[in-house]
Amino acid sequence: MTAPVKHIWIALAIVYVVWGSTYLGIKIAVDTIPPLIAAGSRFLTAALLLAAILAWRGTSLRITRAELGASAIAGGLLLGLGVGLVHVAETRIDSSVAAMIAGTVPLQIIGFRLVAGESPARATRLSTLAGLVGLGLVVAPGLGAGSTALGLAVMISATISWSTGSFLSKRVPLPRNPFVATAWEMALGGSFLMLGAAAFGEYGELSSATFALDSMLAWAYLVVMGSLVGFSAYAWLLRVAPISLVVTHQYVNPLVAIALGMAFLGERPSPWTLAGAGLVIGAVYVAIRAEFPRRAARPERVAPRGTPADQIG
Repeated sequence: MTAPVKHIWIALAIVYVVWGSTYLGIKIAVDTIPPLIAAGSRFLTAALLLAAILAWRGTSLRITRAELGASAIAGGLLLGLGVGLVHVAETRIDSSVAAMIAGTVPLQIIGFRLVAGESPARATRLSTLAGLVGLGLVVAPGLGAGSTALGLAVMISATISWSTGSFLSKRVPLPRNPFVATAWEMALGGSFLMLGAAAFGEYGELSSATFALDSMLAWAYLVVMGSLVGFSAYAWLLRVAPISLVVTHQYVNPLVAIALGMAFLGERPSPWTLAGAGLVIGAVYVAIRAEFPRRAARPERVAPRGTPADQIG
C-alpha cells in the first residue's frame, strides 16, 4: 500500500500535535471531572463511536474467547492503569511534567526486553541508561512536596503499566484487525476505570460544578481527537510509512506538551526538569535510530497486531 508523501506528513503532523496535546486536555478535564470517571467515560464513549464506525463499514466485531482475554489484559494495563493513572497524576502535577515522564516509555520497554533475554544494540542500552538519568532529573524537583511527589509516583506507575502492556501486547492473541482490537481494549479498559471510580467513591463527587464547560470541551477533545482521530492517523501511518519515520512522534510529543503547558496553563518547568526532558528526548532519539536504522526505508505493508502501544496519553 502506497500513499502520497503529502498525506503521510499530514497524518504525521496530526499524531505529533494531537497526541502531544492530550496532556493539556487531560489537565483541563480533571480540573472538575473526577479523574477515573473522566478517563473511563472517555474510553467507553470512544469505543462506542469506533464500534459504530466499524459496523457501518461492515467490519465484524466478533472475537474469540482468547482474544477477549488478551484484550482485557491489554486494555487494563494500557488504558485502565496506564492512561487512567495519567488522569490521576495530572490532578497533582503539571501536564508538561507528565509528558516528560511518559517520554521514557520506549526506554522502559527496552529494559523489559533486556530482562527477557533479548540483546538490543549497545547504543540502545546506553541510551536507556541515559534516559533513566533524565527521568531522575525530571522528578527530582518535585520530591520535596508531598502532593507533587505522590503525583510523580502515580505517573511513573502509569508509565510502567503502559510499558508492561506494550511488552505483553506483542505476546498475547489480540484481534488481528487493530481497530477491532482498539475498540475492545477501550471498552474493557473504560469499564475497569468506571468500576474503579465506584470503588474510590468518585460518583459521590459529581455535582453540577463537575460539568464545567472547559472540562467538558477538553473531555470531548480527548474522545474525538485523542482516541479516534489520533489513533486512526497512527494506524494508517503504520501501513503506509516507514516505521523509522512513524516513531519520531516519541520525541516530538513531549515537546508539544511542554510548549502547550507553558502557553495555556502557565507551567514553568525548572531548569533541572527541562535538562532531564532534553536528556530523555535525546535518549529516545538515539534508541530509535539504533532500533530502526536508515535501511528501514520501505513502508510497512501490514500493521502489527493489536493497539499501537508506544504512546501514553
